[in-house]
Amino acid sequence: MNTDLLRQLYRKYQNEIYLYLYSLSHNRELAQDLMQETFLKAILSLSDDHTNMRAWLYLVARNLYFNYQKRERQSVPIEEMESVTADGAPSLPEHMIQEEQKKLLYQALFHLPERQREILLLHYFSNLSLKEIAKLLHQTPENIRVQAHRAKKELKSYLEVHGYDLS
Repeated sequence: MNTDLLRQLYRKYQNEIYLYLYSLSHNRELAQDLMQETFLKAILSLSDDHTNMRAWLYLVARNLYFNYQKRERQSVPIEEMESVTADGAPSLPEHMIQEEQKKLLYQALFHLPERQREILLLHYFSNLSLKEIAKLLHQTPENIRVQAHRAKKELKSYLEVHGYDLS
């Protein structure tokens, strides 16, 4: 692979690949390590004529994370997710409300089945199209669309049950 092309890919996609891996792992160091490994794999195996390098990078990152997860057999306990708080600095009431809303949304996402959560994270936080997600997850675009719809419906239901005003 052309090193200039790799540098361009790294500059363009490093943050979003890192955020994607962080959303999966909830661990900054692990996300950073896996992000670096993703680009290392790009040096070693991606051909210059690959058609969708962004989707390929996501696929590599995803596979690296799930391989790591299998090796380590680690999972994130729900108690750790619930302990996500603001940085502890005094804040205005509006800031506190926003932080609570973010926390509730984060908790709601992790009550979804893993595949549905991953689809929403890829679509809304990584800005991948449903078609790109379908290719990445080896499913049809229609299947991904249905799963995304169901995930949003479950997310909405969870938020309503837990007192989040969606109006």
